[in-house]
Amino acid sequence: MYKIVRNSLFIAAVLGFTSCKNGSIFKKKPEKSDVTGWNYNDKNQGGYYVFKAKDVKTGPGLVFVQGGTFTMGASQEDVMGDWNNVPRRVTVNSFFIDKTEVANVHYREYLHWLNNVFSDPQYEGVLRAAYPDTLVWRSELAYNEPYVEFYFRHPSYNYYPVVGVTWKQAHDFCIWRTDRVNENELVNSGYQNKNVIKQEMNGGGQDNFNTKSYLLGEYEGIPGKPKKNPLLDAQGRPRTKVQFEDGIMFPDYRLPTEAEWEYAALGIINENPKPRKSEKKRGEELVANRQIYAWKNEGYDNLRYTKRGSWQGAFLANFKRGNGDYMGTPGGLNDRSAIPAPVSSFFPNGFGLYNMSGNVSEWVADVYRPQTGQEADDMNPFRGNVFTKVDMSGGEGNLRDSLGRIKYVAEDDSTLAQRRNYQHSYAVNYLDGDSLSKVYYGYGVTTLVSDKSRVIKGGSWLDMPYWLSPGTRRFVEEDQSSSGLGFRCAMSHFGPTEGTSSKLENGNFFPKKRQKR
Repeated sequence: MYKIVRNSLFIAAVLGFTSCKNGSIFKKKPEKSDVTGWNYNDKNQGGYYVFKAKDVKTGPGLVFVQGGTFTMGASQEDVMGDWNNVPRRVTVNSFFIDKTEVANVHYREYLHWLNNVFSDPQYEGVLRAAYPDTLVWRSELAYNEPYVEFYFRHPSYNYYPVVGVTWKQAHDFCIWRTDRVNENELVNSGYQNKNVIKQEMNGGGQDNFNTKSYLLGEYEGIPGKPKKNPLLDAQGRPRTKVQFEDGIMFPDYRLPTEAEWEYAALGIINENPKPRKSEKKRGEELVANRQIYAWKNEGYDNLRYTKRGSWQGAFLANFKRGNGDYMGTPGGLNDRSAIPAPVSSFFPNGFGLYNMSGNVSEWVADVYRPQTGQEADDMNPFRGNVFTKVDMSGGEGNLRDSLGRIKYVAEDDSTLAQRRNYQHSYAVNYLDGDSLSKVYYGYGVTTLVSDKSRVIKGGSWLDMPYWLSPGTRRFVEEDQSSSGLGFRCAMSHFGPTEGTSSKLENGNFFPKKRQKR
């Protein structure tokens, strides 16, 4: 009898606990709007869903770079007399950048996708335009035919940096990479069916996943079933269409700006004697030394590993030591690479990035001008803006081009005349001159600099040590390539400026004090 009563009391307690849990005791207080008082995430009050701010996840292959101020420009004597990198203090916001240069195997993966998706003969020109120029290895007075035939394709060179790629090809690779990473994210989270990849890889053509086409509703794919916490519409019903506001998709992969690349190459955080570790321990606002190369200044020439051991005296980068000396003496090879070396070789810098000095030079996003450093903004400086908008001439449902990408057109200058921040959509040649001053870049007449000239950064296996300094800058036409020129991708960062793992928010939040009456 006693056991029956005890069990009855236990069951009653459980039922009471359950009813309380479903009632008001354990129910979370709804988040309210500070401006209207309406509940967020409540289908009975408009169904406006606000997701908690999430730090952007680190995308595949990327490393977080904490932003800050630094002196951009030359860190050694301007022996070339170019006067195109006068030191100037600027600030770069936090961002992500590839840990290594893009390798042959990565670029072949891109070509594999193109060949399967655009298998229709009408896309033959697209495929041909994407292939790197392997003939960049040729020279009239050198035997480099083995590299022409095998460097890009042989498995031995899988993780060597891809070369022979133009700026345009590198730019297109970034677009493709953005789409594949976001598509994979949607498939893994259940918002796209896994069969969508098989469908597009079987000659999908225009009907392939593109991030912007998906967000604008021009591409639907094959909706899936979310694995957990499904998104809701205004009526509280589950939805399978993801919006950028949901915080699931990644921002665009892109080429880094010149300022971002140079800042990342210097690894300046390594020169801070005491960086911040927690909210209670504020870091030093100090840079102990100005580096010449991508690593700390050590040794008599700053180019060798100085700590005692088997690596003492070894070169920290892949470069040309002098005329006819690309890798050292037999039996004691120094950098041990006569041509580009694997992308994860040599000494990483303060941010953990490889080959920011040496191996191959790298494309950045900027259009080249000698005086951009003095003319550009001191916050995220960049030259090369062309302000565009979606081409709506075809109407909704016809916004994509033949590759499945959204079509854009330049903004009309007549509609920009009343703006204060910019009046022209084409800002590439901003401050070049005007009709009164007659100061123009006369390409082929007075200069080789044009609106197609793109900045390249970092030295290569072909260069002497001077060009290993991140502050040096050169230019190449965007439709040209070289055996010493590759690239890596970057991505904008949203969230705490101190890092993806940081619990610190932007800004200083002081203890709240009660106001005295």
